[in-house]
Amino acid sequence: MRAILLGGGLALLVSLIGTRFAISRFTRLGYGQEIREDGPTTHHTKRGTPTMGGVAIIGATLVGYFGAKLLTLTPPTASGLLLIYLFVGMGLVGFLDDFIKIYKQRNLGLRSKAKMIGQTFIALSFGALALSPWLEDDRGETPASHSLSFIRDFSWELPTLVVLAVIWLIVTATSNGVNLTDGLDGLATGASVMVFGAYMLVNIWQTNQWCGREQLEFPELCYEVRDPYDLAIIAAAITGACFGFLWWNASPARIFMGDTGSLALGGALAGFAVLTRTELLLVVLGGVFVMETVSVMLQVGTFKITKRTTGTGRRLFRMAPLHHHFEMLGWEQITVVIRFWIITGILVAAGLGLFYAEWVASL
Repeated sequence: MRAILLGGGLALLVSLIGTRFAISRFTRLGYGQEIREDGPTTHHTKRGTPTMGGVAIIGATLVGYFGAKLLTLTPPTASGLLLIYLFVGMGLVGFLDDFIKIYKQRNLGLRSKAKMIGQTFIALSFGALALSPWLEDDRGETPASHSLSFIRDFSWELPTLVVLAVIWLIVTATSNGVNLTDGLDGLATGASVMVFGAYMLVNIWQTNQWCGREQLEFPELCYEVRDPYDLAIIAAAITGACFGFLWWNASPARIFMGDTGSLALGGALAGFAVLTRTELLLVVLGGVFVMETVSVMLQVGTFKITKRTTGTGRRLFRMAPLHHHFEMLGWEQITVVIRFWIITGILVAAGLGLFYAEWVASL
């Protein structure tokens, strides 16, 4: 537990200090947020607020994780390095998007095709490495599995190409889901704190049930996941980094995480789902991100279908993603954020409950 506490504590401290430094630095450089013209009018006052704050989250996480490994004199594991690669790689795609927005002074950064190419490359390279036999441990476990999972692998295996397609879908969907959720002060950051905190608990639990320890005497309790303790350290570091960033990102926000932060956090969530054998459980734990993504899909689909059939496009929501719909109904931003946080807390509690109940039922 010492490394987990060190990782989370270091990341929290660095994020608190580093985000404050980023606010000052980005303000001097003029790295301000551009606001979409068709958005809620209350958002126009946010124009010019420093963005790209995800740099502070990523930096604090790296200091927390590698600092904890250094202080405990333990080397990083294959799973840990893969997750860091996915986290930083997706953050780099987001950074390019943010930088283009700032440089060209517009709300549109990377073209959608270019952004998808970047996300696809990171996702598929992560998947290929995670499935590689070169990264097997002494039990023959690779970081990722060839089976789909809820709290552990199902009995049937999928072809490698199918698994890579699933990993690509999870990574791109989750990263874009967090990106869509990042539209109100503290909304995505606060929700991420709870979901990453849940994955820290999941990994701690998996560590206690990990084969190769004393549980070998009770094989029915063994849980075949590679490097869960190392993943718990990263989950603690990201949780701490998000907590520190939330201090400055809560309403009224003094900095935004930008695509740099949202794509990185979404990529990390997807990585945890894949590496902990909980791909389907992510739908529950990250239910708020799913809701936001589905609301956009429904909005676009409804508009296109009604325009094709009636000649006039109709919208299901006043505005998508979903949090903007409630804003347009007259809810205060802080009210929307807190209620979405409450929903996230309920879903996280439900997900952890399902995780434990499913394990008990499988004994």
